[in-house]
Amino acid sequence: MPTATSDERFIHPTADVSPRARLGRGVRVWNQVQVREDAELGAECSVGKDSYIDAGVRVGARCKIQNGVYLYHGVTVEDGVFLGPRVTTTNDLRPRAITADGSLRGAADWTVTPTRIRRGAAIGAGAIVLCGVTIGEFAMVAAGAVVTRDVPDYGLVRGNPARLCGAVCACGEPLRDAQLRGAQAGCPACGAVTTLPPAVVAVLQSAAAGAGS
Repeated sequence: MPTATSDERFIHPTADVSPRARLGRGVRVWNQVQVREDAELGAECSVGKDSYIDAGVRVGARCKIQNGVYLYHGVTVEDGVFLGPRVTTTNDLRPRAITADGSLRGAADWTVTPTRIRRGAAIGAGAIVLCGVTIGEFAMVAAGAVVTRDVPDYGLVRGNPARLCGAVCACGEPLRDAQLRGAQAGCPACGAVTTLPPAVVAVLQSAAAGAGS
């Protein structure tokens, strides 16, 4: 059973949480999780079994981090993000264990490349996010995708490398060209009207043109 703290946080007895980490109210940290020094978890976050939150990582409020997720130094996760099981991030574009002369590389021999996952985005199980990208608000990354470039707001990407293939509403429902009125799309599920970025509109229109040919 998790250990309850005085401010309604829950930390499983097997979790390793640095005393220098900052945890908001209602945070739940489960079995075998490691949260490093100066990491920050916003209010009402849940961090699943075997996950790793590296030093200095910032996670916003009400995020759902499933089992076995790895968030490395340089990653920022905004509010309301979903990270599926085994999602992995990176932080070095040119990784090496040793220098050119064969010496072991130290902290001064590599450069952190930041990554940002914006509000409401969802990343499916087993996806890999290369460093230096921004995943837009309420974007969706399909399971197993390898993200090597920015994903626009409300964009749906899939594959290796991940490519923009569609659009999603904030509720998660796919949006189609038939629902477009200029740059705005109405959701058939929740009725919300979303203004889509130009790249996402172009993909929807291209898909519709291809289907009609």
